Amino acid sequence: MTAPQDIKPMPPTRRHKVQRWWWLFQRVSGVLLIVLIFTHLFVNLMTGDGVSQIDFAFVAGKWASPLWQWWDFAMLLLAMLHGMNGMGYIINDYASRKTTRTVLHALLGIATAVIIVLGALVIWTFDPCPVDASGALLEGVPSFCEDVL
Repeated sequence: MTAPQDIKPMPPTRRHKVQRWWWLFQRVSGVLLIVLIFTHLFVNLMTGDGVSQIDFAFVAGKWASPLWQWWDFAMLLLAMLHGMNGMGYIINDYASRKTTRTVLHALLGIATAVIIVLGALVIWTFDPCPVDASGALLEGVPSFCEDVL
């Protein structure tokens, strides 16, 4: 009869290192999202006239500032990646076949990328003062647009 041998832990593989970074990202992004979302809600709902002030002009005025464009883009990016990562954990837990997991992860990645790209296009190409073909302001634009054109 021999004494049990000390078993050395397996060295971490690249996959384990990537999973560790995603695990850490999930925790950090959750905390950042709480700060970003509650600040967003406070500014939009508690300051000024509350929810009744939110219309096209309010969004146009807000997105005229690069700070709010970056703020909303950070919320979009973090929320989508946080959600994708969480859904990835659920896929890993409940999809038993490797092929099913691969297909679901691919669809999840495509959906996440499409939503991030479309959201970024809305944020970065938003025109608060749209004009028609003749160059005249469209009806219902914010009052500050008259000073711009």
